[in-house]
Amino acid sequence: MSSDGKPPSVGEIKVKSAIPKNRQEKLKWNGWGYKSTAFDISDDLQSAHFVGEGYPMHGESLPQFLPFAEKNLGLRRPGEIVKPRPSFSDSELPQTRATKEIMESLEGFGISYSVRGEDRLFRAHGHTLREIYALRHGSFRRIPDVVIWPECHDHVVKLVKLANELNFVIIPFGGGTSVTLAVECPENEERPIASLDTSQMNKILWIDRENLVARFESGIVGQDLEREMKVRGFTVGHEPDSLEFSSLGGWVATRASGMKKSVYGNIEDLIVHFTAVTSRGVISKSCSVPRLSSGPDLHQFFLGSEGTLGVITEVTLRIRPLPVVKKFGSLAFPTMEAGIQCLREIAGKRIFPASIRLMDNHQFTFAQAIKPTQGKFKAMMESLKKLYLTYYQKFDVSQMAVATLLFEGECEETVKLQEKQVYEIAAKHGGLPGGEENGQRGYLLTFVIAYIRDAAFDMGILAESFETSVPWDRVAVVYGNVFKRMERECSKRNVRKPYLSSRVTQSYDAGAAMYFYFGFEYKSLGVEDPVGLYEEIEHELRDEVMRCGGSISHHHGVGKLRKQFLERSISKPGVALLQSVKRALDPKNIFAAGNLVDVEPDLTAKL
Repeated sequence: MSSDGKPPSVGEIKVKSAIPKNRQEKLKWNGWGYKSTAFDISDDLQSAHFVGEGYPMHGESLPQFLPFAEKNLGLRRPGEIVKPRPSFSDSELPQTRATKEIMESLEGFGISYSVRGEDRLFRAHGHTLREIYALRHGSFRRIPDVVIWPECHDHVVKLVKLANELNFVIIPFGGGTSVTLAVECPENEERPIASLDTSQMNKILWIDRENLVARFESGIVGQDLEREMKVRGFTVGHEPDSLEFSSLGGWVATRASGMKKSVYGNIEDLIVHFTAVTSRGVISKSCSVPRLSSGPDLHQFFLGSEGTLGVITEVTLRIRPLPVVKKFGSLAFPTMEAGIQCLREIAGKRIFPASIRLMDNHQFTFAQAIKPTQGKFKAMMESLKKLYLTYYQKFDVSQMAVATLLFEGECEETVKLQEKQVYEIAAKHGGLPGGEENGQRGYLLTFVIAYIRDAAFDMGILAESFETSVPWDRVAVVYGNVFKRMERECSKRNVRKPYLSSRVTQSYDAGAAMYFYFGFEYKSLGVEDPVGLYEEIEHELRDEVMRCGGSISHHHGVGKLRKQFLERSISKPGVALLQSVKRALDPKNIFAAGNLVDVEPDLTAKL
């Protein structure tokens, strides 16, 4: 029985996670993902291949990868790998400020904790460019003083009460995949900081087959959640790029979106109920129903709260039976603009495949560069396809864009009808079918693309993505203007051969989500703070997005990275409202990660 008292159809399931409690046993401490997985670059920058047994690309040689970087990013070959520092010793890390009273209290509660340097460092960062660069080359001035592993909702209640009594800070830590500096410790925080690692709160509390809902502890990781549900014939259908490592609580706290949102919805569409522990007590609804009208929805304050109001401990989600039919596809368009218009019409007619994502020519060219060595027959077929597109269809390969498709349904007829409708609309915009294999490869590539940034670091290249949501009539405007702004800003700073690519990832009735990938080679610039230079240009590009009608973020959140844009995004009264909620729920500012808004703690507050 969970804290909301729902009688289960299927009772509690303890999940064996793919990610161990001591994450450094299996995950990289200074990069993305598994230790065993990488775009492996030779020391002389002359060859590349992909290793990673859990991925379809495992063992593939990538002969075009480095020539692409040489041509488009100014990589100098032959050259040398930019090697990161091997590790941090405990003596190089800030000493713990965790008091004897804190540790004795944790022992009294029977809650596991650690003050070891490697445990604290692993939870001192997310995955922004600045954080990973610091891990590879620099240092951290402030890291958590203690890592705490609660195992249930009641443990969290005790911890939050203890933090208010002893005046220490709690920063919730889920999967650690944040790209907004959300889990970074504020340097000026004098109080002890505890990283509350939710990974041991990963049970499926119950599954209600009759009402198609299930309740989970918030620390469950995406890949574990979907694996366990699949065994039982269900899916939640939420597939962010970080599915393998991000947690359910993190999805809620950042208002996350997934690749298949067109069918299953974003996280706010999937949530029926959740429970959160605040400094004022536990927030929970009295019943688990699909909708209720009892004033403003308190859930909305926690969706996107990024650890500033409390700890999300349990979440009830809608579930669906596994789709019977799953089929990939792809489309080639003569231009990015043609592809945008096609996606707009498909969305307008409410014909939503599970996933439809449009890559511009720059990203398409890059995708070609990480294709493996091909056999003679496959190479011949690729040449024939290219000949057909360029000679017979008059496509300009330097302008064409490509969309990947995923269709899911309860039967073949449903999927075939959807395919027919999508391909007919595409044809009106000059789109041609590109085959299932290209669609599947493009879809699965999403899960390995984050590893490319680590390879870029090895090559002396800084690269990162940022995203936004845009009304349909502004998508092409944002796309064109961001490229122009990038060229101007890089020219001002003597950044040679900058690289920018874009894709449209999610479609709505009123607009779309867009990603941009920006990078440049920094070794030859000779600047003291290359990451600072990168962030300066990136902030100019974010400014351009917002100036043209785009949002501050579509699903990554705000954290500390985009904090300066928040008032511009939600208005001064909007910021004041968030500050008021923060003061009401957390008067002593125990949840002091510094995300979203700033407030002064009231240490005299009575709780």
